[in-house]
Amino acid sequence: MINITVANGNEKPYYLKSKGMTYEGCFIRIGSSVEHMHQNEIDDMLSVKLKPSLKKIVSPKQKLTFSQLKIYYEEMGYPINNNFLEQLNLKTEDGKFNYLAYLLADNNEISIKVATYSTTDSYDLIESEEYGYCCLIKSAKNIINKFNQVNKTFTKITYEDRKEVKLFDSIAVKEAITNALVHNAWEREYPPKFEIFSDHISISSTGGLPRNFTEEDFLNGFSAPRYPELMRVFKDLDLVEQLGTGIIRILKAYDKSVYQFYPNFIRVNFNFDYPEREINKLSMFNDKNMPNIQIKIINLMKQDRNITQDNLAKNIGVSRSTIARQIKLLIEENKIKRSGSKKNGYWEII
Repeated sequence: MINITVANGNEKPYYLKSKGMTYEGCFIRIGSSVEHMHQNEIDDMLSVKLKPSLKKIVSPKQKLTFSQLKIYYEEMGYPINNNFLEQLNLKTEDGKFNYLAYLLADNNEISIKVATYSTTDSYDLIESEEYGYCCLIKSAKNIINKFNQVNKTFTKITYEDRKEVKLFDSIAVKEAITNALVHNAWEREYPPKFEIFSDHISISSTGGLPRNFTEEDFLNGFSAPRYPELMRVFKDLDLVEQLGTGIIRILKAYDKSVYQFYPNFIRVNFNFDYPEREINKLSMFNDKNMPNIQIKIINLMKQDRNITQDNLAKNIGVSRSTIARQIKLLIEENKIKRSGSKKNGYWEII
């Protein structure tokens, strides 16, 4: 069986030149017949055509460099010549750098953070790492690497055998990260959100579904790039597929319920695939009679029993000597203990 999908044009409404953009000049297909378009339908299509375009919005900065972007293209085997910037549509018609150029420049003012929480909601932030202020391609690669570091491997024992499993499907999460960056409504100046909780990952982008695009269209892998020029760059650098296969890849690993649709946002949640022996670590420790720093130390130890004092200090934002002092108190109060050797030991919560 061969499926042929005919994409919508990007310059609607199309019309007869002799009649202009009028009732007599514009037509719409309804079933097997062709009918004249009413003026309100023409106006709706025209409003979509005139929507903000990254290549038409002037960059807030004009002193931009693109050394990192050029390196990425050279690594993929693309020749870099004097027309490189024009070929990527990084300038407006009057020769100024546009917002697409701003996103892809070596330096910009766009903050993109990955937040980590100790709980299943955003109550207790333990880490906020910055991945923005640089070329969007570099941000994408660094965020993907960060999530790969989080993706721990566990041994899952079943009746038949034992196998190594990851917290989440790395291919699906990579697709969700790049989709959020490519399809985010950048003209609104709200970057995507990347969040790591104790039991799941959440990735949110601004903009909602494209106009006249249904949830069913989206979940069936139909592609309607918000910014074709930005999609082209991500595709050139092998970060996305242009035919909407990213959604299909995600839904091969997860159910459609991972998606949440809002009028101005799209969120995708990936639950962690914890083996049974790890589930108890998800219940975060809390004691109103204990100092907050000690509670944070215990919760970090619950997530990673091999965590070092240096990493505890980094995650909590205090000195190593402060961590050492608090750990000593926790051991004396019989809240935690150290098992094994000094080098290869681990923390136990009592």
